[in-house]
Amino acid sequence: MSQMLKSSGAIALATLLSRILGLVRVMAYAHLMGTGLVASAFTYAFSIPNLFRRLLGEGVLTAAFIPHFKEKQKLEGEQEMWRVANAVLSALLVVATGVVLLMMAVATLLMWSGWFKLKTVLMLDLMRCMCPYLLLVCVAAFFMGILNARGHFFVPAFGSVMLNVVMIGSVFLIAPMMGQTKERQVFGIALGVVLAGAAQAIYQLPLLRREGFRFRWITPWKDKSVLFVGRQMVPGILGVAAFQINVLVSQGLGFWFADHIVSSFDYAVRLMELPQGLFGVSLATYLLPTLSGLATDKKYPEFRSTLQQGLGYVLTSNIMAAVLLMVLAEPIIRLLFERGSFDVVATTRVTKALVFLAPALIAYSTVNILARAFYALGDTSTPARISICCLFLNLVLTALFLGPLEQAGMGLANSMTAAMNAGLLLFALRKKLGRLDFQRLQGSVTALAGVALVSGAVAWLIFQGWERHFGHAQFWVKTGAVFVPTACAAIVYLALIRLFHIGYGSEAIDQAMAKLRARWSR
Repeated sequence: MSQMLKSSGAIALATLLSRILGLVRVMAYAHLMGTGLVASAFTYAFSIPNLFRRLLGEGVLTAAFIPHFKEKQKLEGEQEMWRVANAVLSALLVVATGVVLLMMAVATLLMWSGWFKLKTVLMLDLMRCMCPYLLLVCVAAFFMGILNARGHFFVPAFGSVMLNVVMIGSVFLIAPMMGQTKERQVFGIALGVVLAGAAQAIYQLPLLRREGFRFRWITPWKDKSVLFVGRQMVPGILGVAAFQINVLVSQGLGFWFADHIVSSFDYAVRLMELPQGLFGVSLATYLLPTLSGLATDKKYPEFRSTLQQGLGYVLTSNIMAAVLLMVLAEPIIRLLFERGSFDVVATTRVTKALVFLAPALIAYSTVNILARAFYALGDTSTPARISICCLFLNLVLTALFLGPLEQAGMGLANSMTAAMNAGLLLFALRKKLGRLDFQRLQGSVTALAGVALVSGAVAWLIFQGWERHFGHAQFWVKTGAVFVPTACAAIVYLALIRLFHIGYGSEAIDQAMAKLRARWSR
């Protein structure tokens, strides 16, 4: 358990820095673009290369490759392990390059066709500019997977910091050089996306070389490992493809319905991703190679125990985070984004989306952990099938809710389908393993929810009092409206967990207090 906290804590530290810089990046974007047409066109354009990035790079490829990579190391030695890495990387380069060229060609033909309005032409032009990001970030994700499998978590996770630094720099250094209007300056941001992908990949090369990696071309067409990894990827690709197509269609509906919906919802997603990435993604990153090793050695009791610990830690942090995002949505958005082109109306729009989206944080984090359990067992098809069913439901719900609720309807649809996804994964995993032995976890979830609601009520009451006495005109007042209620709620939450010995959160607090006492006694 201490190793899990230590390793995931290292990832969480790097992820925290990345997410903070990610928020700074989104704040810079909000200042420049607000929630209007340009912001929505950029957001929608960026989601298209992201579709193929997730198909070919993050998640699916690493989930299929890491167990095979570790198996080769254990059974055939490091020379064969590195040969397999080069073969898979060669295949990735060929496929990703082909996809980039095809996307750029299709976008160019659609722009020349004259079929679309100016806002769609702007979106296509931005997408064409950002296409090379797909190739670069796929390579970066592949490098990250190798380093995770070799026991390195902090350095690859820190690569996202480099990505955000370059993106932020593009807002202030490149965008002003592109012209005076938002419609021209946004192309500077698009160029920054491509440069950021390159920075993230290059940053990881020195550590890869120290580990022994040397790239050499290996013809991938008939390589057995490439074919095996490819077959393992197919179910996952179907699931991710369903997810990304769902995102594209949902955002397309929002883009057609009103200019502000896509960007307003995206800002809410970015805020939800901060706590999700801080602990949920960090634990999931640690768990994949760990669970893969336990599954390879057929240590299923340890597998169940490790999985339960991971879920216990992520639920302890993210149940409270979801409640705070709902209760303090307006002051958080006002503090972070309300300046420049992002006005009071934009704050109201994003607040509505975040309130309805925040509950999805709990389910998304749970899905991340459970999906890694299936991947470690060599099963990529079950999460994919469940994902496809849930995403079809999400599309139907989005179409139903979009009219009356706009961006809030997109948030509600995501929360409902994410919860169903988590429930179906738990049911399928119980059938696969015979039993889960999650009795301790089940007993703590209800208690955590109750404690989080009490703490959330404390945050809401303090915020209401702060608003009545101080308002929100000055920056320091806006800051206090977020951090004072949050700090008080966190103290209440941790104290109640410790007082009633609730779940794994109580153990984590005990460990932290023991370390502090040890340091003070020196």
